[in-house]
Amino acid sequence: MRTTIRLNDELLTEAKKVAAGAGKTLTAVIEDSLRETLGRRRRPSGLRRVRLPAFKGTGLRPGIDLDDSASLLDRMEEWDAAHRR
Repeated sequence: MRTTIRLNDELLTEAKKVAAGAGKTLTAVIEDSLRETLGRRRRPSGLRRVRLPAFKGTGLRPGIDLDDSASLLDRMEEWDAAHRR
């Protein structure tokens, strides 16, 4: 379907840059943006915040880096081996 919309000049320029960078048409970028925005509105309203249980302690152990998954796996395997009996 063909339609006419009015966009802020800066917004249009940015959308064109996004389209060119992604190898898409301006229409595709606008459609994707609309789908994303409308999709957020359709999400179930029954969602609620989940509270995770907290355990005693003072936080992460020294030397633990949550961004280093290989190191975390090593530490978990070491802990598992030490506590397996």
